[in-house]
Order: sequence, then structure tokens, then C-alpha cells
Amino acid sequence: MKYQPLDRNLYIKNRKNFMAHMKSKSLAVFNSNDIYPVSADSTMPFNQHRDILYLSGVDQEESILVVFPDAADEKHKEVLFLRETNEHIAIWEGEKLTKERAYEVSGIKTVYWLSDFDKVFFEMMTQAETVYFNTNEHYRQAVETETREDRFIKRTKEKFPAHTWAKSNPILQRLRSIKDAAEIEAMQTACNITEKGFRRVLDFVQPGVWEYEIEAEYMHEFLRNRSKGFAYTPIIASGNNANVLHYIENNQQCNDGDLILMDVGAEYANYSSDMTRTIPVNGKFTTRQKEVYNAVNRVKNEATKMLVPGAFWKEYHIEVGKLMTSELLGLGLLDKADVQNENPDWPAYKKYFMHGTSHHIGLDTHDYGILWEPMEANMVFTVEPGIYIPEEGFGIRLEDDVVIQERGEPFNLMGNIPIEAEEIEDLMN
Repeated sequence: MKYQPLDRNLYIKNRKNFMAHMKSKSLAVFNSNDIYPVSADSTMPFNQHRDILYLSGVDQEESILVVFPDAADEKHKEVLFLRETNEHIAIWEGEKLTKERAYEVSGIKTVYWLSDFDKVFFEMMTQAETVYFNTNEHYRQAVETETREDRFIKRTKEKFPAHTWAKSNPILQRLRSIKDAAEIEAMQTACNITEKGFRRVLDFVQPGVWEYEIEAEYMHEFLRNRSKGFAYTPIIASGNNANVLHYIENNQQCNDGDLILMDVGAEYANYSSDMTRTIPVNGKFTTRQKEVYNAVNRVKNEATKMLVPGAFWKEYHIEVGKLMTSELLGLGLLDKADVQNENPDWPAYKKYFMHGTSHHIGLDTHDYGILWEPMEANMVFTVEPGIYIPEEGFGIRLEDDVVIQERGEPFNLMGNIPIEAEEIEDLMN
């Protein structure tokens, strides 16, 4: 890994908080992700399952965490199982966690090799009545692959049919949605790396460059600052490409007079940043482009102020829709009749702003959080309004990542990243 490890006290606290929500005589199991094949002997780069990472800090394949607060043996209250390392593995694959290093990373004293799992787990299961399985219940999930977690759940249910089952996810949805100071610091680092990439791109962009060249400039800056790279697949969308919300081809030339919508973010220590900026290819907005740009920026600024403790996500989006409707009327994109005759289930503003304004962000770009419960301090949200006008050949979206505060306006983790139209023009020229 390229990043500096986070303090293990974060993971000790996370496990303590999780175990406080568990039923009596229950244990919970968390598996690492698989390494996914491409073909032949090629694989995708390993990416750790965020839940075992959140609870242990272990960023390595073939790892299992078991927590069992009521274990009869004190040393089995928290247990890590790791793939056994040796000199041969170190030569061919690189250094893996030793038992001693695993303790330093996680704060977990009891570490076994995976070869001991079946024996130790059986002993623990004889004392447990309920098993917490780590199912994926994120509201955006659409996973077709059978994961390591899926296989473990299937096998355990067959082997221990008399136990009762429970879900870890509802607990993690609440815990992970509220960030510790150490997590916010890691996210700030990710945002700072993103800022460096953006400033590099402002110096690079001119008529004739290609979208993939811009993507390469970001990647260069991200890697040289200890990031693995993009937190999600980047969008570099020039001209009308910006009106395709998930445009990821990034293979077109950027023309004089066009805008480029860039939805990019660096990761750091597996924590995400998520930024969108829209800039002019030639360094100068047209009057119309700047008019729309400033309207989007006003909506973003006002929407940000609404992210306060006690606010509800659904009601927040309704209020942002009212802000956007007002701006679209001012831009002449809607008229009063459009608004008066709108379908309540698909308001008039949705013609030009068809996606949501905010989502949780953290270890996942679309992070955990229960959307029907009120917002709380130290939740981190994106704010990303946009106006998309295919008939005029451009789309504009602006996005920052903000931390809800106990009092006052949210703290903008991207407050140092240029966003005002005049500042963008000055830096590009």
C-alpha cells in the first residue's frame, strides 16, 4: 500500500461500537474481498472489503475477522485469521502481514493463520447462539458476482443449521455514516490530492487536447501523492458528452468554445473524494456559459447550507428542487406554465437536473447511511447540482464534499479547490 496507515485506535473504537449493538451470545464474521480474475492468469488489482477494513485496518486478501463479545475465552472476543506468509510468498508476491504486524495495524491480539479457521470457529460457534452475517444492503447495490462473503454465509448455514442469523449491515450503516476525526482527516487528504490534480489540469487544458490526456494528468498527480488513483471511474466529458451523466469513454478531442465537465476524485487510504468542476476549453466562458455556471454555483451554495443536523434527505432534495426551479426560470429554460402544469412525481426542473443533489461519502464513494433517518454531525455528503442543456451543447455540474457540523454551516473539505468562474478563468490564463 502507498498510504500511511491510520492509527489503530480508530479500529479499536470501531469494533467496540459495533459490539455494543450486538445481541447476547452472538458473534459476527467479516471476510475480505476476493481477487477477481480477468482471464488466463490476469487479475484485477485487489481492493479490500470496506467493512473488514473499517473494523480492523487489515488491507489484505484472504483475511477474516470474527468478533464475539461473550466468548468464554477472553482471547476469542476479537480474532483475526490471515493467510500464512513465508519467504516464498514474500519473494513472489511481496510482504504480507505477520501476526505481530497485524496486531500493530488492528489492535487485535489474537491472530491465527487461516489453516486454523475451521477448528477455532467451530469452538466459538458451540458457545454462540446467533451469527451476524455481513450482507450487502446498500440502496444502490446491484451485485451479480458471488462474493467470498456469499460463499461463507452459504457454507456456514449448511454446517450450523440450528443457529439463528442476524445482519451486520444495519449496524454498520449507522456507524460508518458518522465519521471519526481520523476518517475526516484521511478524506481531507484525498480532497487535497484531488485539488493538486485539478490545478495541474487547469495549466494543461487548451483547445485540441483529448479527454484521455486530461485523465492521465489527474492520474499522474494522484499517484505521485500516495493515492492508488481514482476513487471511482473518472468522467472527463467535453461538449455534449457532459449531457451523458455517466460518460466514461473519455476519448474525444476538446474543441475551442466547449466546456469540459470533470467528475473525478482521488482516494487516500481507501477513503474517497468526489469532485466535479466544469471549465472552458479555451480558458474563457461565454456569456451564456457563465450565466448557467453561476446559476449552478448558487444552487450548490444554498443547498450546502441546508445540510445540518436534523435535516431529512428526502425533504432536502425537495427544497433543492425549488432552488433549481427558480434558477431555470431565470435562465429562460422553464416558464411559469411549465411549473404550474408539472407532474409532482417528475417536477419540471428534472428536464435539466435529473439526478440527486447529495449522497454519503466515505470509505465508499456512495457510502453507507440510512436515508430515512435525520442527518447528524460528522456525516459527510457531496453537494452536486447540475444543469444539462443538450440543445445548447453543454452541461454544467459542480460538486464539493462537506462535513455536517454540530452548529453552523457544513465544513467544505474542498474549500481550497477553485470554483468561482472568474477564478477558473484567471488560473487558466
